[in-house]
Amino acid sequence: MEANQRPIKSLKSYPEAGGRSLAAAAGGDGAGGYRANADMESKIQKAVEFKVEGNRCYKEKKFREAIGKYHRSLLQLKGVHEEGTAGSEVNLLGRTSASLSEEQRRLVETTEMDCYDSLTACLLQSELVNYERVKEYCLKVLSKQEDNFKAMYRAGIAFYHLGDYKSALHYLKEAACREPTDTNVLRYIQLTEMKMSKSTPREQKSGSEAMG
Repeated sequence: MEANQRPIKSLKSYPEAGGRSLAAAAGGDGAGGYRANADMESKIQKAVEFKVEGNRCYKEKKFREAIGKYHRSLLQLKGVHEEGTAGSEVNLLGRTSASLSEEQRRLVETTEMDCYDSLTACLLQSELVNYERVKEYCLKVLSKQEDNFKAMYRAGIAFYHLGDYKSALHYLKEAACREPTDTNVLRYIQLTEMKMSKSTPREQKSGSEAMG
């Protein structure tokens, strides 16, 4: 299952030194700082809740609803890092707010990666699959989780259907190294190699350039 359900626990149930909540321990000074961190804590908690709702929808095969829940989770996480940076583009994981505690930072990262991973699973169930989006989300996951088998496999599928057979074979073979007996991976490797054998070097090059 792409999306592992975990019980929702309030972030306040993770006490730090002196019994402070994560919001208080994250570095807020005074009432204003506490309110700001409490707001971030609330956003993170909502993001986790939306992710869990998405997991439930996925298990019920309500894929469109699941996609909506995962996107709402990601929007909550984006809001965490836009505190104090309104109007600017923020890379969610590349620019970590100094006011986040280590526990919060890890929770933000794992929640985001879980959402992207689950989104690719949902998208691949669509009648008309947006392989460009699948590729994008898989690469986001792999940028943080290099050994994620499912992201490798799905990236290979996406590149295959986008016509970039060289990249497809790369990711599929990486996936095969981790799961050598997976029949789906082996099947796509065969399909990709057949496509490559039938295409001319010029077509292979143009395919790679188009995907670049």
